[in-house]
Amino acid sequence: MSHKVTTTWIENMQFESTNPSGGTIRIDAGPENGGDNKGLRPKALMLSALAGCSGLDIAHLIKKMRLEVSNFKIETDGLLTDTDPATYHTVIVDYHFYGPNLDEGKLKRAVDLSIEKYCGVMDMFREFADVQTNIYYHKE
Repeated sequence: MSHKVTTTWIENMQFESTNPSGGTIRIDAGPENGGDNKGLRPKALMLSALAGCSGLDIAHLIKKMRLEVSNFKIETDGLLTDTDPATYHTVIVDYHFYGPNLDEGKLKRAVDLSIEKYCGVMDMFREFADVQTNIYYHKE
């Protein structure tokens, strides 16, 4: 199995990139790097991929475990090196769960399964960054 993505230059610093599912995204640089601020930044997209991968795992496990969760979000913070090329040396992933009857033990198990077993993007990130995870429960 493979994933093929085609990224095409639009103008200036803007690109459009396909996804195997058929969707597209616009990529651009900020004005400080000659861009027009009309698209997503490549490094930040990596953080979105990490959160999306883990989030899909957890959403599946929430359904499978029949957990009561009214909402959840994942915040990722990538800390960059001061040298060029700047790369993420540390990534902090914060999981936030919301609901009146949160089963903290099972939710922790779902997060652990994602970060230790299922999320391939998480595994890739560990090759180049220190990945730290936190779980927050917000009872409504």
